[in-house]
Amino acid sequence: MRLSLLAVGRLKSGPERELVERYRQRIEGMGKGLGLAGLDLVELPESRARRDDDRRAEEAAALLERAGASVLIVFDERGKSPTSEAFAGRIRQWRDEGRNGIACIIGGPDGLDPKVRERADLVVSFGALTLPHQIVRALVVEQLYRALTIIAGHPYHRVGHDDS
Repeated sequence: MRLSLLAVGRLKSGPERELVERYRQRIEGMGKGLGLAGLDLVELPESRARRDDDRRAEEAAALLERAGASVLIVFDERGKSPTSEAFAGRIRQWRDEGRNGIACIIGGPDGLDPKVRERADLVVSFGALTLPHQIVRALVVEQLYRALTIIAGHPYHRVGHDDS
């Protein structure tokens, strides 16, 4: 199963891009043993339409076309905040069902068109705060890597203990 990260806009050179690349390489190495083939990073251009709604609609069409029949994980503040274990469980389930791919989607500066959320298999939020898109990309690839380590039983993910 192929993993992809589809994002509107270009991530400039700098520490965020380096961090994303570091986790992409880790995913590449770990994924093979789990039946997952690497991570494609796809940057789609921002729409140049004049109206916000038109920009979101154009970007949605490009995102959905590129995602094809893949499972869609959309990152949006209106989503749910699953635990890392639950997130890993969903990825494991889709892999075991023989799904052809998982596409993680990050919208552009104007957000996502409702069509993208409606098509999503899972809408995930990193919380109600607005985060810069370059940081969201780093968070997404880190959580994908963390999910793979959980599936593999690797010690990267450590669960805290309740001391109450």
